[in-house]
Amino acid sequence: MDASLLLQYLIVALAVLVSAAVVMRKQFPNATRKLRIALALPLLREGRPAWLRALARKIAPPGQGGGKDCGGCNGCG
Repeated sequence: MDASLLLQYLIVALAVLVSAAVVMRKQFPNATRKLRIALALPLLREGRPAWLRALARKIAPPGQGGGKDCGGCNGCG
């Protein structure tokens, strides 16, 4: 396979992945949140290297705030 054709395929694949991620975040926020949690939890287990745990913290979604009456703005310090 020609190198320029391979590069073209890689760029198109990257564009498709980014587009799919944007659509998923906009159209399916709950499913995206559950997926991020499912990916992050195994990486946060005890005994994992520090760099892997730091990556998991970046993958994990932000907290949803306080009690049941909270709107989730994360403004409750």
